[in-house]
Order: sequence, then structure tokens, then C-alpha cells
Amino acid sequence: MSFCVFRGGEIYQDHFEPGIYACSKCGYELFSSRSKYAHSSPWPAFTETLHEDSISKYLERPGAFKVSCGKCGNGLGHEFIDDGPKRGQSRF
Repeated sequence: MSFCVFRGGEIYQDHFEPGIYACSKCGYELFSSRSKYAHSSPWPAFTETLHEDSISKYLERPGAFKVSCGKCGNGLGHEFIDDGPKRGQSRF
């Protein structure tokens, strides 16, 4: 996983096969397919990380954390607070 473009270049947006999503730089496990859900953004959307240390994050602006791989620091995008499929869930 890494940054993608809005031109349909994200191959995992509509990918719902069982498995683990890992960092494209170091291979560290980030998310499980069990926490993936369909979302209108061009990126894959998840409700939770696979491990407590899968990501590191810092508050970038109210309601949004900047997210990186917990092992190598590769940029992964954002965690949006209260934007998940259920009330109170985040969207990664």
C-alpha cells in the first residue's frame, strides 16, 4: 500500500479476496481483509489495523491522523475519525 492517484490507478480498491495487506516497502502486516469495506474514495478502506503496532500516526488536522507503516515509516495516507461504516469507527 502506498499513495495512489485519482485516475483509477489503485488496484486494491475493489479487491475483496481474503488475505493480509502489507506495506509495499518492507512487507510488514498492516490490515486484514476482514476489516476492509467498500468506500467511495479511490483508496482501499479499513476499519482497524491488524496489529497494535502496524502503523504509527500523528494528528495532522482535527479529525485526521497522518498514518505511516509502524516498521519502516512508509507513508500510507490517513486515519479519518468517525468516518467508518459504523458510528464511532475510523476509516484508514
